[in-house]
Amino acid sequence: MPEVLTNPPQGRPALVLNADYRPLSYYPLSLWPWQDVVKAVFLDRVDIIAEYDTVVRSPSFEMRLPSVIALREFVRQDRSPAFTRFNVFLRDGFQCVYCGSREELTFDHVVPRSKGGRTSWTNIATACSPCNLKKGGRMLGESGMHITRKPDRPSNYQLQEIGRRFPPNHLHETWMDYLYWDVELEA
Repeated sequence: MPEVLTNPPQGRPALVLNADYRPLSYYPLSLWPWQDVVKAVFLDRVDIIAEYDTVVRSPSFEMRLPSVIALREFVRQDRSPAFTRFNVFLRDGFQCVYCGSREELTFDHVVPRSKGGRTSWTNIATACSPCNLKKGGRMLGESGMHITRKPDRPSNYQLQEIGRRFPPNHLHETWMDYLYWDVELEA
């Protein structure tokens, strides 16, 4: 379970919310380093929602570091997610689609490349190294293995919902009103 911190996390990152006050991303959690946040404040691109007690100063200026910010302009999230190793692992819940292991994760071409399989959302699945080696360049029926989740192209919304199952280790108390996980958090 994540620990809710009353002291600022190391580096003083700020939780970034879209203009609708929802996090841009749950996994990875949308955080910006304090330096980027200060720049965005000066460029008038964000509203400060909550602050840390930490103050930064220059010869002519002083401000408390923001802990939660909201973008002034809404960022649409309806584009297709990028096909990346991380997003495939996230789609599959960071576990092998053959045995459920969470160790030594790799990509597996469900239809092997040697048999015309492509590297795409609908043909790549998360597999642990032992299962990937066991299946080799064979089709599922030839290998005697069974897949628990058929690969598909997820939406950003689906990836966000899956990501909510993986809360980070540390959350600052000022972030809690804007974050909703499927697990109960301990204070």
